[in-house]
Amino acid sequence: MNSSIIARELVPEHFRTGVTAKLFGIHFPLYLEPSIFQLTSNLSSDYNGGYWNFYQLSNNGFYMAPAADELFKVEAENGFSGLMTGDELGITACLYAFSHLSFSKINGLSDICGVHFHLLREYLLQQDNPGKILRAID
Repeated sequence: MNSSIIARELVPEHFRTGVTAKLFGIHFPLYLEPSIFQLTSNLSSDYNGGYWNFYQLSNNGFYMAPAADELFKVEAENGFSGLMTGDELGITACLYAFSHLSFSKINGLSDICGVHFHLLREYLLQQDNPGKILRAID
């Protein structure tokens, strides 16, 4: 088991396209990003769009999260109900999207998303309070 601390780094706006192209190729704008936005809308009726931060993880993972200071009421299909920060909501939506798309029949997308699910989950498990997100994605 790797005991290194996984750090995150905010991707500057002028590097976002390059980072997502390197990690996901054409799959990001065609499938992943729209899936994350849709899943976020499904998880929280409080979410009404807006600017998102992109984060690269030191384990080569990635996630994006609404750049919002308010809390979002989240209700998942598994019965989870609670408040989440924009960062927590973003991680949750990305984990849902990675999981869902890991079963895709789109050439290359399933493998990429399967790997990114585990990289983001590794990061999540190192956070102070991962339980809320784990309950939401269970």
